[in-house]
Amino acid sequence: MNAKIMEVTLRDGGYAINFQFSEYDTKKIGVALENAGIRYVELAHGMGLGGSDVKGCRAMCTDEEYLAAAQEAYKKCKYGVICVPAYSYCPDVKKMDMLEKYGCSFVRVASTPDKIQLSKRYIERGKEMGLMVSANFMKAYTATVEEFRKNVKLSKEYGVDCVYVVDSAGCMLPEDLKKYYEVIREFDGLKAGFHGHNNLGLAVSNSLYAAELGFDLIDTSLQGLGRSAGNTSTELFVSLLYVKYGIKDYDIKSIVKFSENYVKPLVRDTGLYGLDIFCGIAGFHSSYMKYIHRVAAKYEVNPYELIVEYCKIDKINMDENMLVEVAKKLPKEDINLSQYGFDRFIGNEQKL
Repeated sequence: MNAKIMEVTLRDGGYAINFQFSEYDTKKIGVALENAGIRYVELAHGMGLGGSDVKGCRAMCTDEEYLAAAQEAYKKCKYGVICVPAYSYCPDVKKMDMLEKYGCSFVRVASTPDKIQLSKRYIERGKEMGLMVSANFMKAYTATVEEFRKNVKLSKEYGVDCVYVVDSAGCMLPEDLKKYYEVIREFDGLKAGFHGHNNLGLAVSNSLYAAELGFDLIDTSLQGLGRSAGNTSTELFVSLLYVKYGIKDYDIKSIVKFSENYVKPLVRDTGLYGLDIFCGIAGFHSSYMKYIHRVAAKYEVNPYELIVEYCKIDKINMDENMLVEVAKKLPKEDINLSQYGFDRFIGNEQKL
């Protein structure tokens, strides 16, 4: 088993604290991770380059400030960022020059299966700078195997080094991972990566299975911090690698101690949230939750049912007019929406 950890606490973990990691956090967490054996660390805004331009989603620091902090402090690990060209807040490709300026080793270019062509310029620019470039297929489960194959082929033509299967809603099963993994391995020279969310409690087991299959990179975060139900826990994943396979690449004791002392106090949510679970059941991306909240309140319908019924029509994009039509067909309920925890979700992430 040769899978390496891509640690995403300082990026995806930002969702859990409204993107308020400081430069000090970037240094402190990153150095602790590299001292424990982690060699890939993703950082900067949780929503990717330019994320602070989205109303209500401003991070404590700029992308450049986060990168400068990493350049100053990190000695062993490779670090980089994610960008999402499909979304309007993603900066012009010329602004990727900062990645070279601040010593980044990789960039991950994220796209949904229907917008893969928008990634071309960013992938090509990343390769021009000599970076390791990944194509991260968000909502990978919405693509058929044949559609996925076409997108992998296109991404390889653009020049990527790695293709990531991203379980954005935490709804994938092991057999799904295997299907997509086998497609990636049809293309010589491509690495494979997996990013799992924990909506149905499968993030850790799916990540372990992905490593067993032969995926090269597995995303994890301390305390499982991340969007919606969170990600694969770094602490649990490295523990399983040791217990099941005897892999001693990581200092488990220092990871657990640091996480408990420094990261656990950041965790505000405990227990399970029904909205996260139903995102997993339906394959619904949590960044659209503000629409569910608004329409469920206006038409007095159960948000769980609204999520499930809408996803029978579209799991990739949000059409609020269509959502309204779905709501009109649902029975009205006497519900208190304040009890559902809608305030946990970040709005406007996928507004084009």
